Amino acid sequence: MAWIKSFKKIHDYGTLVMFSHTIFSLSFAIIAMLLAGGFPSIDTFFWILVAFLSARTGANALNRVIDAKIDAQNPRTATRQIPQGLLNKQEVLIFSIVCFVIMLAAAWMLNPLCFFLAPIALFLMVIYSYTKRFTCLCHLILGVSCAAAPVGAWIAITGTMSWVAFFMGAANTAWVAGFDIIYGAQDYQFDREHGIRSIPETFGLRFGLYISALFHVATVIFLIMVGFLSEGIHMIYFIGLIFVSLLFIIQHSMVSPTNLKNVKIASYSINQLVSLTFLLFGVLAIIW
Repeated sequence: MAWIKSFKKIHDYGTLVMFSHTIFSLSFAIIAMLLAGGFPSIDTFFWILVAFLSARTGANALNRVIDAKIDAQNPRTATRQIPQGLLNKQEVLIFSIVCFVIMLAAAWMLNPLCFFLAPIALFLMVIYSYTKRFTCLCHLILGVSCAAAPVGAWIAITGTMSWVAFFMGAANTAWVAGFDIIYGAQDYQFDREHGIRSIPETFGLRFGLYISALFHVATVIFLIMVGFLSEGIHMIYFIGLIFVSLLFIIQHSMVSPTNLKNVKIASYSINQLVSLTFLLFGVLAIIW
């Protein structure tokens, strides 16, 4: 039946772009938005949300197109939608372009600075998928592209940049880079055999995981700076950072060079809890 095929297609696209992982940077964007000036008007909030969702969705879809050949070669990713033939590269590429056009339109609706900076964010989203072919810093490029969410949300409200937005973006960058290193550890052997660059591939699993932990230490430091620089933020914000730190400790205790079976839980599930914890305590600290 037509409606069944349509539902399956929507499900395939949702899986393709990992829509369930939207929460990762959304929490940073919401907290940045609230710190910038409280809850905005409904139309401003709507366009911030549209810009965030379309940018993230388009970037993930494009990543799947660019990495289709690599995904097909890797046993871990060979079951993804494009390698399986459930979706073809051309339709996913068109879908990605449509998402990016929507992102640019949303940026235009927010303010001139958002629209002016949007192409920079778009460039980072496009270039990220290629960086793993020539640099182990691909994790940081991913983090910087994700940091467009909180920085963009701040600019959408204020029309200006600030140190609070900078440290929020830096925290988002370090956090994403850290858990992406953990996630990439499971492809260590494949990456070495196929010339894919990553921090674990370059520095080895042990030092790669150490670097990941350092990124997460930096995340907490940057978020502390956000708290100190923000006016009127309640102490509950810093209590929330204690819980975030505990989740980081749990995350890094779950993986080691000789035990990578919990990589997905450590890199995704635990960090979804990090995001929700930061969102909950951040919102409470602002509205208290």
